[in-house]
Amino acid sequence: MRADDRLSIGDLARRTGLSVSAIRFYETRGLVTPMRNAGGQRRFLRADVRRLSFVLIAQQLGFSIDQIHRQLNRLPEGRTPTAKDWARISRSFRQELDERIDALTRLRDNLDGCIGCGCLSLRKCALYNPLDRAGRRGSGPRYLMGDDWNPDAA
Repeated sequence: MRADDRLSIGDLARRTGLSVSAIRFYETRGLVTPMRNAGGQRRFLRADVRRLSFVLIAQQLGFSIDQIHRQLNRLPEGRTPTAKDWARISRSFRQELDERIDALTRLRDNLDGCIGCGCLSLRKCALYNPLDRAGRRGSGPRYLMGDDWNPDAA
């Protein structure tokens, strides 16, 4: 690998729009692993621009640093990730995103009614959750979490 294929932390910051301190944070979390030159300065691969861009997008989608780290660990070190690499990661995130979309849709559609929390403080609870049947299924807003609204399903 040629020395001009590597980026300084300042160059990486300019390319990604991240602050130098953010890049250092991601480094401490193992999301990027710079090399050091003879003077001890960090040098990043050009592929790290893509890696950090992926981190930013994944965080905006609500994925944790740990989830992102697990996915990035599946990428090959020392070479630029391919479209196939990114497609594999995309598929692994897709299921979780679909589940979140379903949950948000249920929340949106039932926002003005009972959310199945089991509080029994609203008049509607007697209709949606008689005798706190949702509570028999576990804690939390059972209907929002995907439990069937059928009171006989408890």
